[in-house]
Amino acid sequence: AFSLDQELREQIIAGRRGHRLQNVSIKLDAVQIQALRKMATLRSIPYQTLIRELVAEGIRRGLRLAG
Repeated sequence: AFSLDQELREQIIAGRRGHRLQNVSIKLDAVQIQALRKMATLRSIPYQTLIRELVAEGIRRGLRLAG
Protein backbone atom coordinates (compact mmCIF):
# COMPACT_ATOMS: atom_id res chain seq x y z
CA ALA A 1 0.00 0.00 0.00
CA PHE A 2 1.15 3.52 -0.82
CA SER A 3 1.29 5.97 2.06
CA LEU A 4 2.77 9.38 2.79
CA ASP A 5 3.46 11.19 6.03
CA GLN A 6 0.29 13.21 6.70
CA GLU A 7 2.16 16.53 6.85
CA LEU A 8 3.90 15.84 3.51
CA ARG A 9 0.58 14.81 1.98
CA GLU A 10 -1.09 18.05 3.13
CA GLN A 11 1.83 20.15 1.83
CA ILE A 12 1.65 18.49 -1.59
CA ILE A 13 -2.13 18.92 -1.85
CA ALA A 14 -1.85 22.58 -0.80
CA GLY A 15 1.08 23.15 -3.19
CA ARG A 16 3.41 24.25 -0.39
CA ARG A 17 6.46 22.11 -1.19
CA GLY A 18 9.88 23.71 -1.66
CA HIS A 19 11.45 24.12 -5.07
CA ARG A 20 14.42 21.78 -4.87
CA LEU A 21 14.32 20.55 -8.43
CA GLN A 22 15.81 17.29 -9.63
CA ASN A 23 16.37 16.29 -13.23
CA VAL A 24 14.31 13.44 -14.63
CA SER A 25 14.25 11.95 -18.09
CA ILE A 26 11.01 10.81 -19.73
CA LYS A 27 10.10 9.91 -23.27
CA LEU A 28 7.13 11.68 -24.80
CA ASP A 29 5.58 11.42 -28.22
CA ALA A 30 6.64 14.24 -30.55
CA VAL A 31 3.00 15.33 -30.91
CA GLN A 32 2.68 15.59 -27.12
CA ILE A 33 5.78 17.79 -26.94
CA GLN A 34 4.47 20.00 -29.73
CA ALA A 35 1.13 20.37 -27.94
CA LEU A 36 2.88 21.17 -24.64
CA ARG A 37 5.02 23.83 -26.31
CA LYS A 38 1.98 25.46 -27.91
CA MET A 39 0.06 25.40 -24.63
CA ALA A 40 3.05 26.90 -22.81
CA THR A 41 3.43 29.61 -25.45
CA LEU A 42 -0.22 30.59 -24.99
CA ARG A 43 0.44 30.94 -21.25
CA SER A 44 3.80 32.72 -21.82
CA ILE A 45 5.74 30.18 -19.76
CA PRO A 46 8.50 27.70 -20.63
CA TYR A 47 7.14 24.29 -21.61
CA GLN A 48 9.17 22.57 -18.88
CA THR A 49 7.37 24.73 -16.32
CA LEU A 50 4.04 23.70 -17.81
CA ILE A 51 5.03 20.03 -17.57
CA ARG A 52 5.95 20.50 -13.87
CA GLU A 53 2.60 22.21 -13.24
CA LEU A 54 0.68 19.40 -14.96
CA VAL A 55 2.56 16.70 -13.07
CA ALA A 56 2.05 18.51 -9.74
CA GLU A 57 -1.69 18.84 -10.40
CA GLY A 58 -1.92 15.15 -11.30
CA ILE A 59 -0.19 14.21 -8.05
CA ARG A 60 -2.49 16.45 -5.99
CA ARG A 61 -5.56 15.02 -7.74
CA GLY A 62 -4.35 11.48 -7.13
CA LEU A 63 -3.72 12.15 -3.46
CA ARG A 64 -7.17 13.70 -3.02
CA LEU A 65 -8.81 10.67 -4.64
CA ALA A 66 -6.76 8.25 -2.55
CA GLY A 67 -7.45 10.26 0.63
